[in-house]
Amino acid sequence: MMLFQTILRVARTSTKPLIVVFALSMTAARGQGPELDTPDLLNLIRPQNYTAYRASSNNRFSGSNDDSKRIMPGETLVMAEAAGPGMVTHIWITIADNEYGWPRLLRLRVYYDGHKTPSVDTPLGDFFAVGHGYERNVNSLMVRDSSFGRARNSYWPMPFHHSCRITVTNEGNRFVTSFYYHVDWRKYSSLPPDTEYFHANYRQERPAARGRNYEFLNIRGAGHYVGTVLNVIQTQVGWFGEGDDLFYVDDEKKTRIEGTGTEDYFNDAWALRVSDGAWTGIPVAEGEGVGARLTGYRWHVPDPIPFTTSLRAEIEHYGWTYNADGTARSGFEERPDFFSSVAYWYQKGVNEGLSELPYGEARLPLGNAEQIEVENSIEDVTAEKGKASVQKEVFWSKDLLFFEAQGAGARLTVPIDVPEDGRYEVLAQIAEAPDYGDYVVTLDGKLTNSTRQTWAATDVVPLAAETMHNYAPEVYVAQDRRFGWFDLGKGRHTLAFTCVGKDLLTTGYNLGIDDVVLERLPNLKEQPQDVLENATSSRIGNVDAGVLYRGSPLSVYLARLETVPASARPDAIRAIGAFGTEALPAVPQLIVELSNSEPESRAAAAWALSQVGPKAAAAVAALAHTLSDANPRVRCLAAVALREIGPDAAPAVADLVRALNDSVDYVRSPAAAALGSVGPAARAAVQPLAKRLLAKGEQVFVLRSVAAALGDIGPDAKEALPALHEATRMLRVGYTAQESILKIEGKPVPSYR
Repeated sequence: MMLFQTILRVARTSTKPLIVVFALSMTAARGQGPELDTPDLLNLIRPQNYTAYRASSNNRFSGSNDDSKRIMPGETLVMAEAAGPGMVTHIWITIADNEYGWPRLLRLRVYYDGHKTPSVDTPLGDFFAVGHGYERNVNSLMVRDSSFGRARNSYWPMPFHHSCRITVTNEGNRFVTSFYYHVDWRKYSSLPPDTEYFHANYRQERPAARGRNYEFLNIRGAGHYVGTVLNVIQTQVGWFGEGDDLFYVDDEKKTRIEGTGTEDYFNDAWALRVSDGAWTGIPVAEGEGVGARLTGYRWHVPDPIPFTTSLRAEIEHYGWTYNADGTARSGFEERPDFFSSVAYWYQKGVNEGLSELPYGEARLPLGNAEQIEVENSIEDVTAEKGKASVQKEVFWSKDLLFFEAQGAGARLTVPIDVPEDGRYEVLAQIAEAPDYGDYVVTLDGKLTNSTRQTWAATDVVPLAAETMHNYAPEVYVAQDRRFGWFDLGKGRHTLAFTCVGKDLLTTGYNLGIDDVVLERLPNLKEQPQDVLENATSSRIGNVDAGVLYRGSPLSVYLARLETVPASARPDAIRAIGAFGTEALPAVPQLIVELSNSEPESRAAAAWALSQVGPKAAAAVAALAHTLSDANPRVRCLAAVALREIGPDAAPAVADLVRALNDSVDYVRSPAAAALGSVGPAARAAVQPLAKRLLAKGEQVFVLRSVAAALGDIGPDAKEALPALHEATRMLRVGYTAQESILKIEGKPVPSYR
């Protein structure tokens, strides 16, 4: 219990979370005392003075197995809203998504005690200790990821006095197929007044800025630092990690804590390789060639770093550098590698001075991606000593270009079209399975190598072509396989996958390709900049300070719209949306922004109106008009905003009915949901909804939204009962149809709550 008091400054036994890390560390940190005279280090044999709760994605209809959420492009899902005093003790998430880099595109935020500024603000994947948009296993005591990295668990305690709100925003361009989650939390009668708030914040520099160290965190306040996740993409060959970690505490000019090298900070030695452990680990380590990626975590739970006025945590970006002929130039020289990180800490009060994150694809490993669905051009694919085909829905919306190979020497050749001249990273998302073989890859006839080189003290010797070993004991879709950085001209190029054998355990030589991805390299001479600078200096917020977002009131952000450059306008608009219902005075300006010439600004305005919710009813006509916008993401978010407005969106029913026939599925789905949100006033939509429900070839997630909308309209939708009864026979749609039938017939709906 005493270690937990050190970490959270919570003095009560009843607020101790059941996490083995604290018990394991306690005996090492303190001598034998009265509390250790019994073996009950986890407080399991004593009464628990709290009430346990869980917020989850579980369907409220007990007859349904549709227990996941779908998140449309740009949409924000509220995962949990808990009333305090309380503490979140565990978060579990698993996701099916077919957009490249989606763990970087989904944004996790945690808000405490009514604040508009999130105390946790990170890409979802990075929060769970894996960067680069990858999925990897992690086996530590604070974060555990399993099932090829698809099951993510956090055990960071997150206390709050009045309320806790947890959201995830899809900042990508495809809808999230399935989003499952648990948020386990406890409600207490009270918490000590000096309880500190858990924070986590992401930042990136691409490349790390010249002439200064890379900062994990630079804040004012009082608290203690408890963890780091560091991601690196190498832009040069050789060992990047000679840089020391440095911690400056309480405005001191000299470091309080300093390290001896990057691998030493992660408690390893002589470079870094994939590993895991209770407090440190390396989920990603791809060697030391150009483009190689690394992720490491370091939990300071046994050794928190306290501060009373300020903390600056940073690391040098120094390492080995080489001449053009491959000889070593220096063993300690600044390098322009790409850095990103998450810092974790506890702090008194909510920190209002944290910078805005880069939005969406700006957080991807190289800041952009062209995702090529190669199975859609199978007529251009050639196969030798094997047969090419398309496998549909191999894993929840993921289709594969499948190559049934006869043996070694079999080859699959796939064309890719490069949009313009430039330097690109080329990778493919390759499935793994029990009957898959080993392959090498050529690009335009030249063997590729994703630069998995080991540490070299003097010269860097290129390796031969890398072999992809694609065996796994179960099907996994898919592993990101990098082929390297290439100068490519505009036009058609070819990737050839040649089988060179198989693993001893595999039963075949097959190959499955999900996508090929082109990432254009950014200009290495560009220096990083904050996407949206804070309007005020770092400050600590409290519930009596007025409604603020990142330290400033709504009026500051409205004034900024008058001067902000076009490139930063979407971020300024989204900052207004962060005020939620308190952004009501900004609704007239947001209506104007729906007509902005730039689609990203229009999308930002629609999202902001969705956050205002029912109070944005004055925007209904403008949003209805926006349903015919040329950009599908804008149309989608307009429908989402109308859904959030609810019954007052009734004047938009005719436009929403037309949107049921939109060419894009992720517009049809929220349009149907918006009609359901209008309720009985949407009775004119019953026939169009019934027709859409029986449309041939419609996507399952759209059919679910349509069926649910009919139930939400209620008894006035009785003419749709024949269509709903037919839908009860549809796989993965029947549950929703059954619930809607009960609602329309006025019968009780069996529910867990």
